[in-house]
Amino acid sequence: MRSIPIYPVTTASAAAPALPEQREGLLARLGLAMRRHQRLIQGIQWVVVLFYFGLLVVPAMMPLPDQDAHILTNLRLFAQFLFWGIWWPFVMLSTMLLGRVWCGVFCPEGSLTELASRHGLGRAIPRWMRWGGWPFVAFVGTTVYGQLVSVYEYPQAAMLVLGGSTVAAVAVGLVYGKGSRVWCRYLCPANGVFGLLAKIAPVHFGVDEARWLQQMGQPQERRHAVNCAPLINIGHMQSASSCHACGRCAGENDAVALALRSPAHEILNTRPAAANTGEAMTLIVGVIGIATAAFTWSASPRFVWFKTTVAEWLIDHDWMVLLQDNAPWWLLTHYPQAQDVFTWLDGLCILAWILGGGAALGLVVWAGVWLAARLLNNPALPWQKLALGLVPIGGAGVFLGLSMLTLGHLKAERVDLAWVPAVRAVLLCAGAGFSAYLLARLCLTRRTLRSVAACLLAWLTLALVVGVWAQILFVR
Repeated sequence: MRSIPIYPVTTASAAAPALPEQREGLLARLGLAMRRHQRLIQGIQWVVVLFYFGLLVVPAMMPLPDQDAHILTNLRLFAQFLFWGIWWPFVMLSTMLLGRVWCGVFCPEGSLTELASRHGLGRAIPRWMRWGGWPFVAFVGTTVYGQLVSVYEYPQAAMLVLGGSTVAAVAVGLVYGKGSRVWCRYLCPANGVFGLLAKIAPVHFGVDEARWLQQMGQPQERRHAVNCAPLINIGHMQSASSCHACGRCAGENDAVALALRSPAHEILNTRPAAANTGEAMTLIVGVIGIATAAFTWSASPRFVWFKTTVAEWLIDHDWMVLLQDNAPWWLLTHYPQAQDVFTWLDGLCILAWILGGGAALGLVVWAGVWLAARLLNNPALPWQKLALGLVPIGGAGVFLGLSMLTLGHLKAERVDLAWVPAVRAVLLCAGAGFSAYLLARLCLTRRTLRSVAACLLAWLTLALVVGVWAQILFVR
């Protein structure tokens, strides 16, 4: 079995090469400052690690909150609100605006797996780990399992899901790579989603490839290696998807700089070969399909009807086993003291709803995108690239879905939420409008009847996704 060899690299020196004066803007100087102050960034990371473990472990050891408990007076509720009401939705939003700064500057798992990798076995990355489908499998598996154990409601479940992910990250770091983030690059459950959302970030570390190659050909007295933790070939980096925006390579070879770009630039200029099926399926089936079903099953009257219908059929046929509630808490939600217990039927219905409903929605969206690309019949625009036009609406959906948790906490605190429908409408329209623009730009490179028909079909697919979210947010 062939593997990628891993070679130790040294940390970039504190004094980063400066960009020419004409290329130095505020963002470029900020990027260089990030490179100079890596120790400060490391300090921030370890503060986040301590805060993360405190909020993960301590609340799990506390009793259930009283009826009159509040976010600011009960640590369990505070941790729940912070993790799921603030952390997740706004990490997603920050990725759409700033790229993967969370990964490179704040993420506790990234910090821990990199530390473990510095002192681990340093083995080569095996081929199975480099399979492009892991981001999709990890995201779907974590999403579904989290719903089964009610990860948003109970700190024990949060410690199991988030803590288990952290333990796995450390274990991978101890075995594979040397001073790198192999876990983050290949196996992190959020990696695929972060990579998609970073494509539309207007802030990124851009690489002037020609300048890089020119500088590499110049004789230098001493050249240090940049420790790119996510294992990117920096000189050829054309996408923000894998870049953790840590700043370590800023100014390298006078060719890397933090800069602004059009949010549409990366998707419109993606090479056909660079648009891969795993990435497209993570977006269509994972983010648009399964994540949407996971956000909505608990408040869906259709789900209640579905479960009730199945339960009545089981009772009529005297199949009572699935109506028992003896599953352990780490397999299905089981908190009798909170009067919150899942039966086996609950678990199976949740699985069927999320996987079946999410896959059905994803299949319809995929069919629309595939047919539009087929209608265009343009080798420069495979369906995988056309699918990237749905990244903005996918990102808007993820943020809106996660913000439901935020609003649930605020509602319990009796905060006035009269402003919510208007803000939701603006966010949904912004995501839909940006996706419509991208799809039009991708399809209408030629003004032909075929191109117009393909664009209309792609827009119809987008309208389906928008309609689903409109139904969720404003009708039910």
